[in-house]
Amino acid sequence: MALCRARPSLGRLSRILNTVVWSPPKPFVSYCSSVTSAKIEVNGAHLHYRLTGQGNHAILLLPGVMGSGETDFGPQLKSLNKELFTVVAWDPRGYGHSIPPNRDYPPDFFERDAKDAVDLMQTLKFKRFSMLGWSDGGVTALIAAGKYPTLIHKLIVWGANSYVTEEDLKLYNAVRDTSKWSEKMRKPMEDIYGSEYLAKTFDAWVEGMAHFSKNPYGNICRHLLPFIECPTFILHGQKDSLVPSFHPEFLHQQIKNSKMHVMPEGKHNLHLRFAEEFNQLVEDFLK
Repeated sequence: MALCRARPSLGRLSRILNTVVWSPPKPFVSYCSSVTSAKIEVNGAHLHYRLTGQGNHAILLLPGVMGSGETDFGPQLKSLNKELFTVVAWDPRGYGHSIPPNRDYPPDFFERDAKDAVDLMQTLKFKRFSMLGWSDGGVTALIAAGKYPTLIHKLIVWGANSYVTEEDLKLYNAVRDTSKWSEKMRKPMEDIYGSEYLAKTFDAWVEGMAHFSKNPYGNICRHLLPFIECPTFILHGQKDSLVPSFHPEFLHQQIKNSKMHVMPEGKHNLHLRFAEEFNQLVEDFLK
């Protein structure tokens, strides 16, 4: 599902910027329209994030496997309304600039990411906020919304699944060997992580996802969906070859206060390929 970094969207990657140490802001102070790059300690890890905007509505962008705020959300950091929103895009531990530690995938890695994400926003003094989660980031956002319902204002997910099927495992294993990726897909990731880290980490991710398939009904977080209370927007690309349509349809059925929108030409990276349309849908829903 979070094979986002193994898609043509990899061409959109740029070099990760150097980070600076920056003290957490007071809530809703006026930020300039530029993007701040910083690190802060959360739950024993030094998590990197990018921040922009000056709006009273705080939103957190959650990337997919091997992704970071910068690589996965360039059009959103640039173009989401900075007067209405304060936008935070983070690098989960082991990804992007949030190394060390190296990334691993224990059975509770999604729950760990969800706690890190929520605690990051709390540390930055955002008491209540919305979440936009893509692929693995969507799973993380679903868990956060189910476990911490009073903290999440609104939720938007796309390319996410709450359980793993045999069909999903075939998709993951088909791209498991990163040395067989095309140069266009492989090189930008190797420029960030190096070939060894990329190969080992992605292989470990496939193993981690296979672990969920052994749970009853392949459960990742389907048990939490009925506990999501916030308004939820589920987006799906009709041409998404990584996440079959039964996954967003199941989310829509199980999350009581949800709506679903299908983009006919959208693929897994619909927020990058159709950024203008995506951003408008997001802003309309968040308003």
